[in-house]
Amino acid sequence: MAELAPGTLWFTIAALGLGTYLIRFSFLGFLGGRTLPPLALRLLRYVPVAVFPALVAPQVLWPTATGGEFDAPRLLAALCTLLVGLWRRNVLLALGAGLGLLLVLELLRGL
Repeated sequence: MAELAPGTLWFTIAALGLGTYLIRFSFLGFLGGRTLPPLALRLLRYVPVAVFPALVAPQVLWPTATGGEFDAPRLLAALCTLLVGLWRRNVLLALGAGLGLLLVLELLRGL
């Protein structure tokens, strides 16, 4: 890892903190007391549905734990999560089923 001068590190931390604050304030501060238009509310409902797969897909298709190589247990666990989620319509149950299957497959692979 590259060494950073303490001043550079603290400046970077402060700049990122300020940037994060301004991004959040731009939405909450300016629009906090107003109701959003119905179209915006409808579109915001899809944000979690889009973000979750975007976070999970790279870890299933190119897992860093295996150096980016394909890993069948991760793909099977993802498919299990998807199927349980579609079947039961319960996010926590789907995540638990996928995690449980991944743990079992990893334990079996280690034997």
